Formats: sequence, structure tokens, C-alpha cells
Amino acid sequence: METALDVIGLAGVVGLLVVLFHPRISSSTNWQATVTPLASIIGSGFLVMAPLLNALVGSWAPLAIIGILLAAYAVGGVIRFNIAHIEPALEDGSAGTTLRDLDHLSDVSLGLAYAISVGFYLRLLSSFLLRPVLGESEFWARVLTTVVMVGIALLAWLRGLDGLEKLEEIAVNVKLSIIGGLILTLAVFDVVDLGRSIDEYGSLAHLTDPWNTIRALAGMLIVVQGFETSRYLGNKYDSATRILTMKRAQWISAAIYVVFIATAVPLFNSFPARIDETAILDGVKEAAPLLVPMVIIAAVFSQLSAGIADTAGGGGMLTGRSTRHSARMGYVTILAAAGVLVWSTNIFSIISLASRAFAVYYLIQAISAAVVAYRKSDRRALVGFLAVGALLAFVVIAAIPAGS
Repeated sequence: METALDVIGLAGVVGLLVVLFHPRISSSTNWQATVTPLASIIGSGFLVMAPLLNALVGSWAPLAIIGILLAAYAVGGVIRFNIAHIEPALEDGSAGTTLRDLDHLSDVSLGLAYAISVGFYLRLLSSFLLRPVLGESEFWARVLTTVVMVGIALLAWLRGLDGLEKLEEIAVNVKLSIIGGLILTLAVFDVVDLGRSIDEYGSLAHLTDPWNTIRALAGMLIVVQGFETSRYLGNKYDSATRILTMKRAQWISAAIYVVFIATAVPLFNSFPARIDETAILDGVKEAAPLLVPMVIIAAVFSQLSAGIADTAGGGGMLTGRSTRHSARMGYVTILAAAGVLVWSTNIFSIISLASRAFAVYYLIQAISAAVVAYRKSDRRALVGFLAVGALLAFVVIAAIPAGS
């Protein structure tokens, strides 16, 4: 049966690769504008979401991910509103001092958030790369993460990041194809072993501490973060395209997350008793061993491209892009800050820290949107933005790492 599942998974991967690399897809402007936020949203989620939700809520995981995704879509609505209403005001000078100050503050907070997320992405890359060789080793994972960071810093300083653009595009297509093949494999596995699937869903988890569970779920905001990148593609795409493709990216990623988690639940018993960022490999090994190295490849490409993208974005926001020297200093600053973080805390604490940092950025964006809604006397929008702001304030104040 394992051999058949391996074949099914590989067929799914190859089929999606053919589709995604087809010229009509790869040359589509709308798809290109969709890929950036989509790649960021699912950059680490398919790796850590299942182990985290298993530890927190067990077989309630599909409902939990739906709740997280709905909250993320509401936050995405704030960003889309700001693309449509605040960007033009900032460009033509009619925004006023309040909105300009809020926009500058949000850029600074996002730059800091990127520093944290770079540490998260590259630390996760190291975990997946080292596990087949050294097993679980916090020390060597940190060493490898530092080596990768130094390599990116040298490349950014000497040549900039332009040379990695094509690699990032290839990595996205490979990652999406492997995820698709993995989901297909898990779905067939669940149907074939239907009794086991029913038993796993029937053994609902008992939430011994609902309050801390909610706080830990709030700390997972970073897992579905990344849609805000559409806000910063204005030099290449108009506002209508960015709004449409951000929605599309969130819809596609939501479908991937929900189906993946739903099909992964029957494998939860295969995960280690303690929370482990590479636990998904144990589940995949049971269903289709041949896919394990492919998932590792997807993990490495995914985290490397995401780490590079956030290094570039964060560096530009912290120091500006007026000169090549200032941009390069920004890259090094982001990587240095990420390195300190990697050596001073564990990966799940980084997830919570990044969630808080991005929540601050989103909170400022929600406040900006509320200011515009108030000026337009749009009470419905104002109430909605204030509600989203309250949710984000809760994440900033109360979120905790999973496993706390």
C-alpha cells in the first residue's frame, strides 16, 4: 500500500509541476501578483501547523484552522481597504499628519517583524535539513542557521538579492507541487484506512486549559501571515490587481490549509508526544515514505525563499532604498537581529514573538483604516476595523507560544 501511495503522491507532484511551469500560468500577470503573498502565507504553515494544532486541540484542528483563517481574512480586509483608500491619499499629499505618522510607524514595526520572521524561517529550514543527518540538535540547528544567515548577508552585500529572484519563483512552484502531492496522498491514505480515520476524529481532544489554548492559538498568527506583501508591490501592480490577487492568495491558501489539516488528523497519533517542528515528517513517513525527502526539499526551498524575501523587505523598510549602501546595511541589520534571536530563544517562542510583532503592524493598519472610516462617516466599516483592532490587541498582549 505504501508503494501505491508513493506513486500517487509523485504523480500529483509531477502533474502540478507541469501546470505551474506552463507558460500561460508562469507568464500571467495576475498569477505573478498572486504568487508573492501566496508563497508567504503558506511559507511555514504546512510544516508546523499540524504538529501545533495536534498539541493544542487534537482532532478539533480543522475547526481551529478555520477560525484562524477567518481572522486572517478579516485582517486582510483591513490591508485591502488601505490599499484602496490610504495609498492614494499618501501619494497626493491629502492623507494628513496622522495617517502619515501611522504609516511610517507601521513600516518600522513591519521591518522589525521581518527580522523576527527571518530568524523563524531560517531556523525552521535548519531543523528540516539536519533531522535526517543528526536528528534533533538545537545547537547544530542554530549553527547551521547562522551559516545560512552569513551566506545571505555576504551575497546581499556583494551582489544584492536580484540574482535570487528566479530561484524564488522556482521554489514557489516546487513547494506548491509537493504540497499538492502530499495532500492527495493523505486523502487516499485516509479513505483506504477509513476505520482509523473515523476513530481519530471520534476521539475528540479534551481541552484542559481553554484560556491558554486560546492564547496559544492567537500566537499562531504568523503561520497565516504574509498577505500584507501585496501592499508593497505597488511599483509593479496597480491597486485593483493587488486587491484582487491578495484575496485570491488568501482563498487558495485557506483551501490548502483546511484540506491539509483535515487529511492530517488521522496521522496525529504518529507525531511525537512533545511539540516538534519537524513532526510532520513522522506522519508522512507512515503514509508514504518516499515523500519524506520531497517534503524536506519543499521545506528547505520554502524557508530559504521566505527568509530572503523578508530580509529584503525588512532591510528596505528599516533603512530605505535611496542608496545601495543603505539597503545593504539594512539586510545585514535584519540578519544580525535574527541571529541574536535564534541563539537566545527556541523556535516556538520565535513563532509567538513574530505573531506579536506582525500583530502590532496589523493593529496600526487597523487604526489607520478606522481613522479613514471615521472621516468618511462609514460606521459599519469603523465598527469592523475597531473589532479587528481589538483582536490584534489581544494577540499583542496575551499570545503565548504553543506548549507553554
